Amino acid sequence: MSAIYDFTVKSRKGAEIPLSDYKGKVLLIVNTATASGFTPQYKELQEIYAADHDKGLEILDFPCNQFGNQAPGTNDEIHTFCTGRFGITFPQLGKIEVNGPGADPLYKYLTDNTTFAGFDDNDMGKLLDDMFSKADPGYKNTSSIKWNFTKFLISRDGEIVARFEPTTSMDTVKEKVEAIL
Repeated sequence: MSAIYDFTVKSRKGAEIPLSDYKGKVLLIVNTATASGFTPQYKELQEIYAADHDKGLEILDFPCNQFGNQAPGTNDEIHTFCTGRFGITFPQLGKIEVNGPGADPLYKYLTDNTTFAGFDDNDMGKLLDDMFSKADPGYKNTSSIKWNFTKFLISRDGEIVARFEPTTSMDTVKEKVEAIL
């Protein structure tokens, strides 16, 4: 059994959800924020979910306020914003931390078993690279989550297939999801 299924996460209401409930599904795990420059990705995530949920895709959305305080509010406030603004229907789980001593164990596992994939060569990628390079010239050498909307693609057998940084085109994400469905 893949280690991913050993983890339990919390619903936005605080209930324990074992990831083993998702055995046999393709998972796209993403840390999100409602006030990020990447927040419009919710729309594209919902489009992918609508197209591929019946084929076995689940998107697990973990709001995270660690990057520029861009996920303020309670779990319910975040959920109301996302359903009202973007019509999301995929599971939105409890707010978590993805880095540091308070990092959720699932995210510790995900970052321990992947490497930073690098920002794409687009305007936002250049902006983030410049910002991180000034703060830490060696930032590319750590596997920590760098920003909101980092995504992990998990196969039906629970293996990590890909890590997508927030600047990765959603078309690329969709292609990879559909390729393993």
